[in-house]
Amino acid sequence: MQRRIATGLSLMLEDEYREAVQPLFDAGEVDVLEWSFDMAWGRMIPAWSERWLVEFSAEGRLLGHGVSFSAFSGRWSERQAAWLLRLQQDLQRTPMRHLSEHFGFMEAGDFHQSAPLPVPRTKETLAVGRDRLSRLAETSQLPVGLENLAFAFSLDDVRQQGEFLNELLEPVDGFLVLDLHNIYCQSCNFGVSGEELIASYPLNRVRELHVSGGSWSDVTVGDQARTLRRDTHDGPVPDEIFPLIEFTLPRCPNLESVIVEHLGTALGSVDEAARLRSDFEQVRQTVSRHTVPA
Repeated sequence: MQRRIATGLSLMLEDEYREAVQPLFDAGEVDVLEWSFDMAWGRMIPAWSERWLVEFSAEGRLLGHGVSFSAFSGRWSERQAAWLLRLQQDLQRTPMRHLSEHFGFMEAGDFHQSAPLPVPRTKETLAVGRDRLSRLAETSQLPVGLENLAFAFSLDDVRQQGEFLNELLEPVDGFLVLDLHNIYCQSCNFGVSGEELIASYPLNRVRELHVSGGSWSDVTVGDQARTLRRDTHDGPVPDEIFPLIEFTLPRCPNLESVIVEHLGTALGSVDEAARLRSDFEQVRQTVSRHTVPA
């Protein structure tokens, strides 16, 4: 027997986001909703987003995706302990199907305003990551997972990330959130094929795919100028991502959902909103052509 793969959105709180995606909800096309709950702490949650959260939670269609836990900070902090307590409160109010976090750390002063920073593959970082995942699983009583990172310090980091993630997830039998735009960033920045990188990951652990857009940045390294691809979630899904979706779907037997991500602050025009809906429809059509074992 086969089952279908769900297609969903990552919920943002801006009114521009609601206006852009409301037609997709009205048409019943959003199967699951991913919620970066900790990004809403300290903010007012609009009534319309609260309704969606309650509805999708009650139907078992709400996925938790943390951003600021900082699972690889070398020293356990009071802030992380408080984060887990706040998570417990959120889960009591809006239960979630599973919970994921980012591979990297977010406690480096003002760097927390940027992307998570990668960690080297050592026995010490492996022990730290396993400890944090264990705490996350014990607190949430949910399946827990990690998302692959776009940023890397070297080609060796890129090539080893899949094996490292598998080692980290093994003790809690955790799942992998495979972000295909992050793969695309590494492919562009390090000159390796996206298919080769995808094949280096433990695809049997993939429970969720992320699809998004990003941006290009001109940088200078020494006396060399180059352009880097960045996972900024503020642009359309690149055309190159769709063949990667087609390549990945049949290789992930435990895949449950594909999530389209876009920042609500980057939807300032009618054209940008229409492109987000178009990207979602194309992702949904691509996913609909595939099933996985029930």
